[in-house]
Amino acid sequence: MAGPMSSADTQTMENGREPAVTVIMPVYRVEEYVGRAIESVLSQTLGDFELLIVDDGSPDRSGDICDEYAARDSRIQVFHQANAGAPAARNFCMDRARGRYLYFMDSDDYAEPGMLSDMVALADKNGAQLVVAGYYIDTYYDGEKYRRDTLFAEDAVYGRGQFREHAHELFDRNLLYTPWNKLWLRSYAEEKHMRFPSTFWDDFPFVLSGIRDVERVVVTSGRYYHFIRKRAESETAAYRPQMYEKRQEEHGWMLDLYSYWGVDSPGSREFVARRYIERFIGCIENLTNPRCTLSRREKRAETKKMLAHEYVGWALRYARPRSFMMKLMLIPVRMRSASLTLAEGRCISFVKTRNTKLFARLKAER
Repeated sequence: MAGPMSSADTQTMENGREPAVTVIMPVYRVEEYVGRAIESVLSQTLGDFELLIVDDGSPDRSGDICDEYAARDSRIQVFHQANAGAPAARNFCMDRARGRYLYFMDSDDYAEPGMLSDMVALADKNGAQLVVAGYYIDTYYDGEKYRRDTLFAEDAVYGRGQFREHAHELFDRNLLYTPWNKLWLRSYAEEKHMRFPSTFWDDFPFVLSGIRDVERVVVTSGRYYHFIRKRAESETAAYRPQMYEKRQEEHGWMLDLYSYWGVDSPGSREFVARRYIERFIGCIENLTNPRCTLSRREKRAETKKMLAHEYVGWALRYARPRSFMMKLMLIPVRMRSASLTLAEGRCISFVKTRNTKLFARLKAER
């Protein structure tokens, strides 16, 4: 366990003054990992925080482990509720947060010690409503062996117009999708009524609601957060019955965002198109995932319908694939061949389920 709080940190909590940061963590079935996550928060060089944890009806010892930490550190509050999902848990904590800034963390990941201190300092110095940092993706493929991918962008301070013009570059580096590489000014989040919607993949719409009208953004090249891909029900194994519909909805959100911003630069248009077509390939693979229960005929019919959508033609017209592999993967799509597109999906599914390390590398290099 991390060392005791400083006297200043203790006084902040006892006097009821707002801490610098409220860290929010939903917890569900993570008894193997949650201790490390909490330790990484307690080990932050910035001690002026509160950690709000929601045990979301976890059937294992996760809630008990959180209670044990709370009994030893007054900065931690644990709430227990019937299972309602991570979005509801995060919203519950947002309603109770007292920190000047909000930080969201997953309970099976961990953070480097200087994360909160560096991000708060940048926010304070620049009067930022949002700080965006780099992070690591650690993909475990054989026991304790893992592949580490590092995602980050160069240091920058953006006003509203600059941010909108450069947002596609941050999206392209996967820095504007997730909540856990960001620090939000709480007063701004409350002003914009930011909340996590009750849906799977709730992170993206939450972030979109925050960046839509943001006026001051700091990007730091510092990398702090470790996103862990390890558990059996990871995205590598998952099948999502409504994935295609969700991706279509997300694409509509992106088009709406850029229309609202009034940004239609060649770079942003190319990015939105490439983003769509890459995720379209993922939707094809979802159909060929071993856990998909559709018949061969149903898969073929669904693929033909997907290939005929107007978004596909639009995306193929503007997208410029970055790798030779992706150019090859788009050939069956350009041909509008359901058979070849499904065959390609089966190849991806084979690699995805049989060789996690290779799949992670191919995905990172696409």
